Amino acid sequence: MTSREPVLLSEPPAFCRDRLVHAWVVIKAVSDAGDAVWSIALAWTAVQIASPAAAGLIVAAGTVPRAVILLYGGVIADRADPRLVMMLCNGARIVVLLGAALWVVATPPTVGVLLAAAIAFGVCDALYEPSAATIGRQLVRASDLPSYSAMSQTASRLGTMAGAAAGGSLVAWSGLAGSASADVLTFALVVAFIAIWLRPRFRLARVERESALRGVAHSFTHLGSHPTTRTLVIALSGLNLAVGPAVGIGLALRAHDEGWGAQAVGLFEALLGLGAAVGAASVLRWRPRREARAGFCALAVQGGAIVALGVGQIWMVGAAAFAIGATAGYASVLLSATFAATVDTAYLGRMSSLTRLGDDCLMPLAMAAFGALASATAIWVPFAAYGAAMSMLMVLPLSNPSFRRLTLRGNSPRPDGVESRDDARR
Repeated sequence: MTSREPVLLSEPPAFCRDRLVHAWVVIKAVSDAGDAVWSIALAWTAVQIASPAAAGLIVAAGTVPRAVILLYGGVIADRADPRLVMMLCNGARIVVLLGAALWVVATPPTVGVLLAAAIAFGVCDALYEPSAATIGRQLVRASDLPSYSAMSQTASRLGTMAGAAAGGSLVAWSGLAGSASADVLTFALVVAFIAIWLRPRFRLARVERESALRGVAHSFTHLGSHPTTRTLVIALSGLNLAVGPAVGIGLALRAHDEGWGAQAVGLFEALLGLGAAVGAASVLRWRPRREARAGFCALAVQGGAIVALGVGQIWMVGAAAFAIGATAGYASVLLSATFAATVDTAYLGRMSSLTRLGDDCLMPLAMAAFGALASATAIWVPFAAYGAAMSMLMVLPLSNPSFRRLTLRGNSPRPDGVESRDDARR
């Protein structure tokens, strides 16, 4: 296959009547709720049995194997059947959760058991996520990807919020074993749905069998020869590096310095989540004509909102938090759809891995740099620096004529001179 474009297997129905996709979105949201329950149970159990430093190590343990294995997961996603990879990874997660539940029922939980579970989950995530990132491209037309992303991300955020709300009560009532068992049920539901009902409408291009190192090397070669894909990967890889530290560390620092208390931090986090859900859902109702341009413009505005977190009264910080959530949810939907629709499908898994790798490898450094800057200067300085960096980063894609003209509606030319085959058929 020279075009590397998806091959139409069966004509999808209109998105508003696509029961298969709607059901898949609901199933994923239920699984996200289960993951939130497990995350809370893991963190709560860790702080009960270990020192703060050891508890932090346990919670963060999954990021190390994920960063190491993520590129290999991308190679697997572009070579194997993504559905099979997803089922096997979820099956492995079920084994890990059941093992942890049975262990803590028989004996008290230990640091070693929690570390092993966190690391095993990190490995599963690294293999699962690149394959999962290709599923939307196999189910809906390129023109429907923004609607799919909007519905999927809105449902996912709501599922995570519901799981987080229920997780504290569940772990208090049934402990780690009960929380792990609840997550097992959600993963079992996902496996059953994929195996029985989830059938792709588009077949993605597959790469030839080769060594993992060669497959990873080819992903960087592909970036070098496809400037639009390269710009997307660079831009998407750096998005959270500005907002993550501002939200993760900065909000707590501001609340502490101003004497607002921990309740203010919870309020800001809630406003972030609400804004993200509103921003994602808004695409279903008001979808822009040129998705990439609108997404990157929203993130340029987000840079100003990050700056606003560092100044003003509590109401201003709350408004900025909501704005950050709304622009993040809105841009994430549009840019993830643009990414899935424009990247060569033979490299979609590996390109997805590269965008995730930036967060896993550089986020700790970005967090440390934010804290160091806040310690050495005034509290508003790191907010201003990180917000300005976010807005300046958006100059790169917004100065690209291909992104300014790109639309996923109708028979639009693809970046890098490729036309989408499924769009051309319609």
